[in-house]
Amino acid sequence: MNNLNNKKILLIICGGIAAYKSLEMIRLLKKEGVTIKTILTKSGAKFVTPLSITSLSQSKVYQDLFSIEDEAEMDHISLSRWADLILIAPATANTISKLANGNSDDLASTVALASNKKIFIAPAMNVRMWNHQSTKQNIDKLKTYDYRLIGPEIGDMACGEYGEGKMIEPKEIKNELENYFESLKIKNKLKAIVTAGPTNEYIDPIRFITNKSSGKQGYEIAKSLSKKGFDTTLISGPTNLEINNDINLIKIETAEEMFQATLNSLPADVAVFSAAVGDYKLNKTSTIKIKKQDKLNIELEKNVDILNYVSNHNVLRPRLVVGFAAETNNLENYANEKLNEKNCDWIIANDVSNKKIGFESDFNEVSIFYKNKKTDKIKYKPKSEISDELVEKIINHLN
Repeated sequence: MNNLNNKKILLIICGGIAAYKSLEMIRLLKKEGVTIKTILTKSGAKFVTPLSITSLSQSKVYQDLFSIEDEAEMDHISLSRWADLILIAPATANTISKLANGNSDDLASTVALASNKKIFIAPAMNVRMWNHQSTKQNIDKLKTYDYRLIGPEIGDMACGEYGEGKMIEPKEIKNELENYFESLKIKNKLKAIVTAGPTNEYIDPIRFITNKSSGKQGYEIAKSLSKKGFDTTLISGPTNLEINNDINLIKIETAEEMFQATLNSLPADVAVFSAAVGDYKLNKTSTIKIKKQDKLNIELEKNVDILNYVSNHNVLRPRLVVGFAAETNNLENYANEKLNEKNCDWIIANDVSNKKIGFESDFNEVSIFYKNKKTDKIKYKPKSEISDELVEKIINHLN
């Protein structure tokens, strides 16, 4: 189903060589039935012309904040209210800085700051500009203001350098906008819980037992669920990862804390237990630092089994319970064994003995084991793409 048909999008085109991509952006959106109005900044007009934009959008191009003609036809406040969303593509470092710091010295920044609609930004700039600390701080600010970032990607640049900062392709931006409008249809109707990362089980106040889980796959699953409109809660062990503001993030350390956070987040339609929860904890944790000694005997006991508890709960069990199995050998046997023992609906298993995938890697390769004895395999690819495929399977299952 076309989620863009009859939508109204205000496109802001800033200066930069990537401005030429905005013409393809307009063409793709018009093809989907979108009504487009465009603001072209003074710098943007150095790269694309109002005539070329009007020819594709079949709509007037707005340029001047102090234009009597423009303000008489549609003032800048009305322009921001007219749209279903605002897309800034390309978004230059200068424009990003303006928005992050509340400056409004032209039509584009004034409309954006006056808007009450979701704003998407597709950055485009030199790799060193993108990696500069001031740009990073401005991006972080915009995220807290609920701006949605699309890209940038890594690639060759017009200046001859290579790196991150290249504007993402218009087709990918269109897909992000489609996902956003699809998410509005089911927002707050379907609830998802994702656990991610490792847990820390303390020996004393400064030492603990943990594992190598980075949390990357779980974070990507939470992002994919949220992107598709699920009201998503991410319960995360200690990681250095960032997550979107529209995801409810609960940070924990121990397995017991993760267990309590999970119970407090239920009921839900879907629960994806991707965290690498420690199997054991200390029978007794020292309240003071243990001094160095020749031998240290510690007694371990089993931790709470969160997946097993939720899967077998008569009241709180979600419609779909998904567990993870990170194995170094006998993957198929152990995955099926876990599927039956825990009474979950799916087990997603991966071979973490392969250092190219799984723990700490940005890539993965997984096998999905279902209750009906069927299996699927998602071959080697970025964890973000694996997450998108998994969420499509989740949606199909719920439907």
